[in-house]
Amino acid sequence: MTAKATVKKPFKENIISAYMNFVLEHEAVPKSVFKFCKENKIKEDEFYKLFGSVTGIQKAIWDLLLDNTMNLLSKNKEFHEFSSQDKMLTFFFTFFEMLKLNRSYVLFVLNDDRSPLKNLQQLKGVRVGIKNFAKVLIEEDNSEKSSKVTQNNPGLFSEGAWVQFLFILKFWMEDTSADFEKTDIAIEKSVKTIFDVFDHTPLESIMDFGKFLFKENFS
Repeated sequence: MTAKATVKKPFKENIISAYMNFVLEHEAVPKSVFKFCKENKIKEDEFYKLFGSVTGIQKAIWDLLLDNTMNLLSKNKEFHEFSSQDKMLTFFFTFFEMLKLNRSYVLFVLNDDRSPLKNLQQLKGVRVGIKNFAKVLIEEDNSEKSSKVTQNNPGLFSEGAWVQFLFILKFWMEDTSADFEKTDIAIEKSVKTIFDVFDHTPLESIMDFGKFLFKENFS
């Protein structure tokens, strides 16, 4: 999503790139669609064919990051042979690589203290995508279990995956380690923990994960 100063054609990704560039250069979101379109030489009617508002662009950026992540995973022939745990791990690693490429923008829009709840509204599409992805994984695992007693609740698991993502996102935003290596560790430990919880063997992983969090937050 390389930013461009001027949009020559009203293609969706070009407008998204122009928007991200506007936000970073002005250190503020556009106050109106008119101001944004005027600066980037976009006709307002062309803008509204793709987005209903400035908020619509913000949500579209996150949706695009998620779509790009899923497209990369679908092109990985080995991915389809992975276990559910490894699929979830690969998903998070790939998605956070996408975020890293756009870190300045992500940090700006999520650290806007004026409206923290509105900040999370941008992630509505990502929330649906992550929950659906997690639900499919647990349903695949359940299909291989003959007893309903050992099957896991897809809804509960998918909600847990979303909460897990929010934790990792916050951790990544505050991570100052080289190449965000501590975030990679957090991803590995959190994914292992959530799968262990659903396999009814949580104690060892939860203790290991808890020690890691304590060390990062209090040492």
